[in-house]
Amino acid sequence: MSKLNRRVTKAVFPVAGLGTRFLPATKSVPKEIMTLVDRPLIQYAIDEARAAGITEFIFVTSRGKNALEDYFDHAPELESSLKKSGKDELLKILKSTNMESGAIAYIRQHKAMGLGHAVWCARRLIGDEPFAVILPDDVIAADKPCLKQMVDAYASTGGSMVATMEVPSEKTSSYGILDGEANGGSLVSVRGMVEKPKVEGAPSNLAVIGRYILTPDVLETLNNQKSGTGGEIQLTDAIAAEITAGRRVHGLKFEGQRFDCGSKAGFLQATVSFALAREELQDEFAAYLREISPLIRAAE
Repeated sequence: MSKLNRRVTKAVFPVAGLGTRFLPATKSVPKEIMTLVDRPLIQYAIDEARAAGITEFIFVTSRGKNALEDYFDHAPELESSLKKSGKDELLKILKSTNMESGAIAYIRQHKAMGLGHAVWCARRLIGDEPFAVILPDDVIAADKPCLKQMVDAYASTGGSMVATMEVPSEKTSSYGILDGEANGGSLVSVRGMVEKPKVEGAPSNLAVIGRYILTPDVLETLNNQKSGTGGEIQLTDAIAAEITAGRRVHGLKFEGQRFDCGSKAGFLQATVSFALAREELQDEFAAYLREISPLIRAAE
C-alpha cells in the first residue's frame, strides 16, 4: 500500500491556544475543557476521531493545560464511589473518557507561532504516515462524523484533504479559502488556497474548516518555518505548496452543521443546539425557550 493511501490512524489536536476570548473563565480552565451541555469540547473531538478509526492521539499543548491532560486519565476514587453507589450508567460514561496508556501523547508548543507550527511540533510522532488534524473549536454535528466522511473519501482520492463549507462572501477574510473545481458532488479539486484573503480578492466562498487529512510531505514544507499571514506559520500555505508541487489536494463539502466554538456566540449557539438534541433535556429546554422568546423580541 502506497504512503498516499495508507490508513489514517494518527490525529493531531492543536490545543496550545490561550483562549483569551473566553477570559476570565480560561484563566484557570483550558478552553478545550469548557462544556457543551455536559461534555467538554475536547471530548467531542476525541469521539469524532475514534469514529473515524483514529487510534493514536497527539496533543500539542502549552503551559497551563494540566487539566486537559488530567481529563483523559483514570479517576480511581470517583470510579469507586460511583460503583459503590450503584450509579452504573454514570460509571460507564466516566470510563468512556479514559484513554489507555500509550494511546495519547503530549507535545509542548513553547511559542504561539501559528497552526502550521503547532502541527510541525508533532512531526516526530507522526513520522512517515498520513495523519489527521482536528481543531476542537470547530464542533460539527453530523449523522456521520465529519472526519469519518473524510477518511472514507480519502480512501479513493489519496493526497491531502480539507473539510470545506460555503460561507457568506463578506466573511471570506476570516478563513482559508479554496480555489477549486467541484465535481458535481461533495469533492472539490483544489487548484490553490489563500489564507484570509481580502473580500474582493477571494477566489471563492469555500472556507477551510478545522478538519484535515495530510500527507507527510506537508511536514517537509513546514520544516522551512516560513511565516505567512499575520507573521505566523500557516498550515494553509504548506497545503498550497502541495498543489504547486503537483500533488493532489481535495476539499470535502461535508454534511453536517458546524459551530465555531472559538467565539462566544458560536459556543452559545452550539449549547442550545446540542441541548435541544438531547432526549432528556429537549422538552423542558424547548419550553423554556418558548417562554423567554417574548423577552427576546422585546429586547430587539
